[in-house]
Amino acid sequence: MATQRIPSVLEGMWFAPQIRLQRIGQIVRPIYRGLHFTLTALSAAAASSPPFGGAEDRAATANRCHCVLQSSTKSVVNISSVKTLSAIIALFLLNLRFAAAEPPAVSVVLITIDTLRPDHLGCYGYAPIQTPNIDQFALAGVKFTQAYTPVPLTLPAHAALFTGAFPLTTGMHDFSGNKLPSSTITLAKILRDNGYTTAAFIGSAVLDSRFGLNQGFATYFDHFELGGLEEVHLDAIERRGDRVVDEALKWLRLNTNLPIFLWVHLYDPHAPYNPPEPYAGRYRARPYDGEIAFADAQVGRLFAGLKQEGLLEKSLIVLVSDHGESLGEHGEKTHGFFVYNSTLHIPLVFKIPGAVPGVVQEEVSLVDVMPTVLQALKFPLPAGVQGRSLLSLVVGRPAEDASNLYAESYPPFLHFGWNFLRSLQRDGLKYIDTTRPELYDTRTDPKELNNLIGTRQAVAQGMGERLHRLVRRFAPAAGAPAAENAPSDPALLESLKSLGYVAVSAGSVEDASGKSLPDPKDCIRVYELVSAALADGQRGRHQESLHELQEAEKADPNSATVRFLLARDYYQMKDFPRAAEHFQSTLSLNPKNSVAAYYLGLSRLAIGDLEVAEGSFRRALELDSANFSAAFNLGVVYTRQHRSEAAVQAFQHAVEILPDYAEAHEALGELYLYLNRPYDAARELERAVAIVPKMAKAHYHLGRAYAALGLQEKARKEFKRAKEP
Repeated sequence: MATQRIPSVLEGMWFAPQIRLQRIGQIVRPIYRGLHFTLTALSAAAASSPPFGGAEDRAATANRCHCVLQSSTKSVVNISSVKTLSAIIALFLLNLRFAAAEPPAVSVVLITIDTLRPDHLGCYGYAPIQTPNIDQFALAGVKFTQAYTPVPLTLPAHAALFTGAFPLTTGMHDFSGNKLPSSTITLAKILRDNGYTTAAFIGSAVLDSRFGLNQGFATYFDHFELGGLEEVHLDAIERRGDRVVDEALKWLRLNTNLPIFLWVHLYDPHAPYNPPEPYAGRYRARPYDGEIAFADAQVGRLFAGLKQEGLLEKSLIVLVSDHGESLGEHGEKTHGFFVYNSTLHIPLVFKIPGAVPGVVQEEVSLVDVMPTVLQALKFPLPAGVQGRSLLSLVVGRPAEDASNLYAESYPPFLHFGWNFLRSLQRDGLKYIDTTRPELYDTRTDPKELNNLIGTRQAVAQGMGERLHRLVRRFAPAAGAPAAENAPSDPALLESLKSLGYVAVSAGSVEDASGKSLPDPKDCIRVYELVSAALADGQRGRHQESLHELQEAEKADPNSATVRFLLARDYYQMKDFPRAAEHFQSTLSLNPKNSVAAYYLGLSRLAIGDLEVAEGSFRRALELDSANFSAAFNLGVVYTRQHRSEAAVQAFQHAVEILPDYAEAHEALGELYLYLNRPYDAARELERAVAIVPKMAKAHYHLGRAYAALGLQEKARKEFKRAKEP
């Protein structure tokens, strides 16, 4: 239940002006008969008070209202009664202005801190850490102690946050291979369409704009250098929190259009845990805590910047995480596999101008954030919103409905062919649906160690039926927009893999029904071996990675994912014959694996087997028409086979898929020079250097094209640029 924060006589007076007027009338009429005159005078006194004012504004208005009442009612009642009435009516008038603002002038700031467990914050009772900025914010706002994410993965969790809908509806079950449909209504779109200046500053390539969360943002600062197809280093695809906040503060200083919607995403607590100094030294034995403490410092910098711009007290601010971290509980080191509360429980704090600080202990979901913000701003909720507004809880009133605490984890199925997990919790009971279902009493067993499925079968059956009804209710109707295919960028997949994500498909959500599949609880050792192999492989420790994958293969000999990752290690070690053998073996286990087909083509191309390479790239494009790198390398094969026209078509196909594909424009330019088409060559090479100004090869061949066209001065400049460092 929510903590009581306002006197019972004032309940219901916050966001319903008609009800408030009736209640005030009931209080006032027995005392004053000249209420109309008094309220008119009070309205004039309150008119100069700004909406969403702070404590000083409220005090000044109350004083003006008190003076009006004193002057107009001296002969009627004593001063004590006047003081009581003036306080009540001042509160009424201030909140009436709050409710009537059209559109609201309040700005919105959303802070998401990735992979943050609430029980590792000082404000949630964790003593060994120092998080003063988040702690002070929680004291000034409304803290929810029982908030949960519907999915323990960054991309789908943020999709749920911005749409107010569960992954069942958005189709965003995973971290790669799909994107939020362009027709989706998001919080950013709604605010943009209502005059807000929108900006987002992102800390990880997991939220790259290609996945669709940029919808509605005028500024979306992801800008990750994903590089080529070789090893992708962590610092290229994970941006430290101080750099994220640097960019956000720079935007704040330059932006003068109010109101704003600012989203700042801090990725630092995500594995691997490498906090900078002084946090590395302070938390040497607990590096996860060190990352959180560093993120807290960046939150403090952001708050300081908001204060400097006059926005801190006047803005609606939300601080939340997308999911938690297992830290070894249930054998899971990080997140994204199980649906225990170590990864589902998240911190959530609202600070809404005019709302009194407090603590709410009611169970709520991440999908409730979007409708709460919209109701606070007096915007109607879109039809597809599945969360509920928490505004009544924020202002200290009991809620009419309960949140649906649905959660899921599909990666065990999507990447390994094991069963998926779905869960539902309510009133301290939690049911997990998988091969061997589970039931927990989270109030007496918060670590979820004592499975009650055998002793409380009737309860489990009831919760299971309720879960299945919810799944049917939230599953998209026929014809509804599904998650779109994201452009298949192998460099992006490499980036995700370097963050510990297994960007390998073993199936689709549609394939999951009606099958008896291995229980993820029985497969956690294989999953952790694969996770360790990913970490070793991305740091160049390929022999260690191979050993871990070979151990995993012993436990799960028919895993296409393990076979694929073995092939990837051989490929990185430039053992192309073994790589080709294992990619071919992967395809025998999963013929629809487009990434394996693509890498088989690369391996065969490196060996010089052009015929098999051509077939592999063609197959990769059949399986995934968005794989622009497959189209490009098909052009390379045709070039080596001296099939110039076919090569031109392949390179053109690559730039059709990805118009800013500089390498493909450069390759077309070279090929046009070979075909004695200097005008076409110059056009493509100019495009290449416009996209990548430092591409020396493109500048050199552009110089050749200009020379062939008789443009000697322009040619000389391009040759010079080609030699610049």
